Amino acid sequence: MDDRGRAFSLRQRLLLALLGAITLVWLAAAAYTYFDARHEINELLDAHLAQSASMIVAQVGNESGEIDLGHAPQLHERGRRAAFQIWERDGTLRLHSTNAPQRRLSAREEGFADAVIDGKGWRVFSTWDGGRRFLVQVGERNETRREIAASIATNLLAPLLLALPALGLFVWFSIARALKPLGMLGTQLEAREPDNLTALRIDGAPAEVTPLVRSLNMLFGRVSRLIENERRFTADAAHELRTPLAALKTQAQVARGAAGEAERRRALDNVITGCDRATRLVEQLLTLARLEPEQFKARREACDLHALAQQTIAELAPAALSRNIEIELTEGAPVAIDGYPVLIGILLRNLIDNAIRYSPGSTTVRVEAANAEGAARLAVTDEGPGIAAEERTRVGQRFYRILGSEESGSGLGLSIVRRIAEIHGATVELEAGPGGGGLRVTVRFGDGEKRQSAS
Repeated sequence: MDDRGRAFSLRQRLLLALLGAITLVWLAAAAYTYFDARHEINELLDAHLAQSASMIVAQVGNESGEIDLGHAPQLHERGRRAAFQIWERDGTLRLHSTNAPQRRLSAREEGFADAVIDGKGWRVFSTWDGGRRFLVQVGERNETRREIAASIATNLLAPLLLALPALGLFVWFSIARALKPLGMLGTQLEAREPDNLTALRIDGAPAEVTPLVRSLNMLFGRVSRLIENERRFTADAAHELRTPLAALKTQAQVARGAAGEAERRRALDNVITGCDRATRLVEQLLTLARLEPEQFKARREACDLHALAQQTIAELAPAALSRNIEIELTEGAPVAIDGYPVLIGILLRNLIDNAIRYSPGSTTVRVEAANAEGAARLAVTDEGPGIAAEERTRVGQRFYRILGSEESGSGLGLSIVRRIAEIHGATVELEAGPGGGGLRVTVRFGDGEKRQSAS
């Protein structure tokens, strides 16, 4: 089923639910009103019977000597459904209405009673005159009462039958109008090109739809940034890989056309060096690509920065010895943080490797892991040429390398460091080493975490 089918289904369900609820409420109200009205009608008619009996008793008292056996005239078409009788104490029927039976309407002589005469139900009120000479009984057929109650029920239900279709149209129109923003949103999304990630219009949207539109716009924004970063990353990577690949091709051509063994060996050595450089560049690119998505959702674990630094130094010690560089780790207590040990290891490896590659021989690279001013801190200091103050804000950008640098590299090392620091809520600071020489890179974990919690 397509989106339109689902939208129509939603409209239909709302319509049926509302009309069903209205019908049930109306029927419940009609049933309550019917039974309440029936009770009130019975009370009213009972009062009418009692009043009629009282009036007859008063008349009998005034004209007792003139009462003759006979029939009272019927003055109304509904009169046949009401009857009265006047009985003497000895059981003689002195006067009765035309439709009254020849036997007493009720055996009871005082108050209300229900009786069945010739298969028909009667409601009867009986009373004596003041001298208890005449018994007056006034009765009414139950059928009359039922007809009145049925008429009331019909009057209650008839408007429902007439109004329900009109109410259905009104509810359908109201639901269609209320769901119109969703339909417009669906049409707007359906008409979009796959690469169109601009924000949806939110003007005029009801309060219930606004959060959905905002969430979609936030999603579009994130996807757009990811795609843009991916395009930029791909373009930058292609640009950076073009140089080592071209150099490899050139050296391979030189080796193939070399006249002597020494020239061929030198060209092949350059090919191997170029392959190493390309391999390192690809590794750095893959590392940075893995750090781009927001995929680090797992719970952090306890990390000892001092132990991780010790492990990383052991891995890079052969490269440092080959350049006659000493790596020194400042002694101290364990420095515990909550983080991702693998990523922190990559951060340390990039910092220490950069320090080794840009330091001259017979120098020392100092690594420090400590708690200072309430913040966990990692610092790597070298004795290399350092970085000018105006360049320090740019060296963390992808593929940016300082002009005039004699060392080969991809310009991704500090980008990776900054990205890992960002994942941990840490900050990266670049400054000159002791005495103004070399470079000192400091990663502060506590400051970044405090800022994140404050925000």
